[in-house]
Amino acid sequence: MLVIPNNSDKLRQDKLEEEVFCMAKIGVEQSLTQVQQVLREKGHDVVELKQESDAQNCDCCVVTGLDSNVMGMQDTSTKGSVIDANGLSADEVCQQVESRLQ
Repeated sequence: MLVIPNNSDKLRQDKLEEEVFCMAKIGVEQSLTQVQQVLREKGHDVVELKQESDAQNCDCCVVTGLDSNVMGMQDTSTKGSVIDANGLSADEVCQQVESRLQ
């Protein structure tokens, strides 16, 4: 007798995790258009960060780092991770986003 394992439950769980993962809301600074495009292609909900309130309810935010902490203040507008895209390609930023969402 040959027993074949039923992987359908595992496949359903993987698919469910993928669907939940793809629904992440990512805030991205306006000037990072390539990053926005790559994240949208991967299925993320991308929000342009034009003002501080845009970061609210984001799972993760991507910033240029150019005006990083100019005033020396440490209050934040988001509970999600903040990724500094300075020196990174759009694909590298996307990898950082996905690793922080796991």
